[in-house]
Amino acid sequence: MKSFVYNSHPGRVIFGAGTLITALPGEVERVGCERLLILSTPGHEALARAIAERLGGRTHVFAGARMHTPVPVTDQALAVVAQVRADGLLAVGGGSTIGLGKAIALRTDLPQIVVPTTYAGSEMTPILGQTEDGIKTTLNSPQVLPEVVIYDADLTMTLPAGLSAASGMNAIAHAVEALYARDRNPLISLMALEGIAALVRALPRISVDPGDRRARADALYGAWLCGTCLGAVGMALHHKLCHTLGGTFDLPHAATHTIVLPHALAYNAPAIPDVMTQLRTVLGEDPASALYEFADSFGAPRALKDLGMPEQGIDEVARRALANPYWNPRPLEFEPIQSLITRAWAGQTPEK
Repeated sequence: MKSFVYNSHPGRVIFGAGTLITALPGEVERVGCERLLILSTPGHEALARAIAERLGGRTHVFAGARMHTPVPVTDQALAVVAQVRADGLLAVGGGSTIGLGKAIALRTDLPQIVVPTTYAGSEMTPILGQTEDGIKTTLNSPQVLPEVVIYDADLTMTLPAGLSAASGMNAIAHAVEALYARDRNPLISLMALEGIAALVRALPRISVDPGDRRARADALYGAWLCGTCLGAVGMALHHKLCHTLGGTFDLPHAATHTIVLPHALAYNAPAIPDVMTQLRTVLGEDPASALYEFADSFGAPRALKDLGMPEQGIDEVARRALANPYWNPRPLEFEPIQSLITRAWAGQTPEK
């Protein structure tokens, strides 16, 4: 008999197509916000302003969200919160915007409504990653969880196929690591395998036809499950490496996860034979190699050097990844981790 503890996180999830139009006004009213601050990146500013116009009233827009949630950007947004006396937040976009909403909520306890436009899954986690002076740190607090998440598959239809693949691989990484987390449990494992399977089905179809609405809905469903997994259990080597790489070199979040995932799984594979057996049911005989080839089939980047990471940074990342002790199924050793990062930097196949 396996013993485990399962903690569910509160929150309301609305899933479908066209839900931005049909559900959002009612959810704003239900949460009780009258002076809503809408958050976005510059790339989604037009969408944010269209939502503000639709909602009307005393609604304002801050379109300065940036990757890895830099603390100075959060400070700028907090100044706007105070200026407009915002009583609620609406984050529309991917992980960068959702991270900014979480950072503001941590400091103000304002209620959040999140409308994801990618497959990042951050909206389902109590985890906030912030970057300051080139160092990315994470914290876990129920205070950063959104009150409402509205999934609208229509908003993902224009996400380019390449970005869809990287974002989907990022979501798969959440589920893979949840399968071998120290605090894993049977329910989360079921959700992880279902989420991985949904994305493995959907991403090739999106690559062939980005306008495939059913595939888009399947991918968003998988992303929701994978994000829920990440929010329910702890993280290990994969996420530690990605946070270190992102914070140190300002690398694109989803692409970094895509590259690192097969290598981190291969590193841990000898210590998690039961998980590798589970993953074979959805990925094939060699899960680490399958993920490497899966990403390549979409033309996703396979080498950290192609994202702009300098070769001389390999040792620095290995040292930072070992700087603060954390749990991992396989003991953390400098030389094997250095080798892992070297292979990921060069785009080589994963190696146990």
